[in-house]
Amino acid sequence: MVQSNPGNRLKQPSLSQLRAFAAVAEYLHFRDAAAAIGMSQPALSGAVSALEEALGVQLIERTTRKVLLSPAGERLAVRARVVLDAVGELMEEAEAVRAPFTGVLRLGVIPTVAPYLLPAVLRLVHERYPALDLQVHEEQTSSLIEGLGAGRLDLLLLAVPLGVPGVSELPLFDEDFVLVMDRGHPLGGHADIPRDALRELPLLLLDEGHCLRDQALDICREAGRAEGAPVTTTAAGLSTLVQLVAGGLGVTLLPRTAVTVETARNEALTTGYFADPAPTRRVALAMRTGAARHEEFEELAAALREAMGALPVRVTEGGRT
Repeated sequence: MVQSNPGNRLKQPSLSQLRAFAAVAEYLHFRDAAAAIGMSQPALSGAVSALEEALGVQLIERTTRKVLLSPAGERLAVRARVVLDAVGELMEEAEAVRAPFTGVLRLGVIPTVAPYLLPAVLRLVHERYPALDLQVHEEQTSSLIEGLGAGRLDLLLLAVPLGVPGVSELPLFDEDFVLVMDRGHPLGGHADIPRDALRELPLLLLDEGHCLRDQALDICREAGRAEGAPVTTTAAGLSTLVQLVAGGLGVTLLPRTAVTVETARNEALTTGYFADPAPTRRVALAMRTGAARHEEFEELAAALREAMGALPVRVTEGGRT
């Protein structure tokens, strides 16, 4: 009989001991219980005895004819089964996590990418990764980077380079910027606009915080536009921006992937293309360096490059920056 010693600290039972006891509690027969869990009968008996010693209570009553649960055994058999079921669920969840493209993927996207690329992203995920629970969060770049670092987001789709320590970039494609004007503008329809044309044009840009605004200003500085040259900043989104252009308030720069969506239904707008080398931006996926799912994210990047082949962009070769 197991003697309980209240002064001694209980030992932690092992899963093997709990599994042996649960089998005995179910079958009330050592031979049948041992066969059910693939243990030898002596090993099973030893595991149950070790559990009784660890817990300091007698769990079963052994007779020559059968096995009976003690009152303590009846109570603890229920608990043992709960623990084993929970461990089984944990293992199933771990298996699901190890399986690529399953579970939740929290994707952050900037506003100047989301409306134009998400259809292709969502179609790819639906067709190729149906078990993936994609959750999309549209935010500005600074908020996305904060969310990635804090673990609120798993992966970002945005313009790069970011230059953020601890963040790795998976380039997807490069795209040209297009000059958007009202239909009566003298540069409308041109395919060889020099960059220095941006020096004096009345430029409309997005509000502070949008990376596209910063990229456009960089392009203008490279073109020789003077610091402090007039820039009207009144739009929170590209759709509003092009409406202002259509109203004759100025010109703007749009990434090539946004042009069709934003200008196709407005006859008051026209476009012009820059002479080579045209100003460009690069779009990439960004992840935490050393992310547990980095292989999955790299495969997703490769699949997205393939899917972007039909867009007016230059798909990058695989790689990480």
